[in-house]
Amino acid sequence: MTGVTGCGSSTSNPGVGSASSSGTPSVGVSGTSLRCSKPPAPAQSAPQLKLPSKKAAEGRTFTAVVQTTCGNVTFRLYGAKAPQTVASFLQLAGGYWDNSPCHRLTTQGIYVLQCGDPTGTGSGSPGYVFGIENAPADGDYPAGTVAMARGSSPDSNGGQFFIVYKDTKLPVDSGGYSIFGKVTHGMKVINAVAAAGTNSPTGDGAPAQPISILKVTVTEKKA
Repeated sequence: MTGVTGCGSSTSNPGVGSASSSGTPSVGVSGTSLRCSKPPAPAQSAPQLKLPSKKAAEGRTFTAVVQTTCGNVTFRLYGAKAPQTVASFLQLAGGYWDNSPCHRLTTQGIYVLQCGDPTGTGSGSPGYVFGIENAPADGDYPAGTVAMARGSSPDSNGGQFFIVYKDTKLPVDSGGYSIFGKVTHGMKVINAVAAAGTNSPTGDGAPAQPISILKVTVTEKKA
């Protein structure tokens, strides 16, 4: 496996720095502090689904609110640039990712938080694969980019994706990685998780600050 692999209106972001009835933030970033709730237990296996038609996303833009144990993160999804990837995202947002850990943080040369495996092992997949879309020819993945993780084959995209928290250069010799969205709100949450690092001596492993996806809600952004 190479690089990052699979081992009209804005959306509000109430989970980032949201307050409890006592006035103390429940989860999210408050000042320089990150508060997270206890992650739920991951699934024993990943649901097996069929690849949806890319027509579900072609020519359309969507907003996804990803509710996590550390606060909400909002993506803009590029259906026009990566229709098959976004169509898959729309399907998996229907419950596939509920209560799934973000299982991998990389901190040496590649700066991403990887999520999307319900089992949290890095090997779970939705039972289908598809090819690369909208990969940058120069290998540049700016901070805030949301892209697909995959194996060594260009046709191994599935359910895992990564969020870039610091400008990153990735290999282009195998086709690159599908960019299908951008973080529009909640990068403070991702940055705070990244700042906590990983317990792995290699700088590539589970985040030291656990973070799990609780639920994903997607709406179409109208012109």
